Amino acid sequence: MTHERVWRKSSYSGGTVNSDCVEVYLAHDALVRDSKNPAVVLAFSSKAWRALLDGVGRP
Repeated sequence: MTHERVWRKSSYSGGTVNSDCVEVYLAHDALVRDSKNPAVVLAFSSKAWRALLDGVGRP
């Protein structure tokens, strides 16, 4: 069974499908990529992702 990832775009992307932005995929861990270069993905453990969000003051 193949699982297709559904990437979420940043709310600051302008809201259009073709806009370049940061995208995130949340499952067991957090994967982050730049939509201009989707082959490069940063992976964060759930603990590290929470620490990052707490550090930047998530809304």
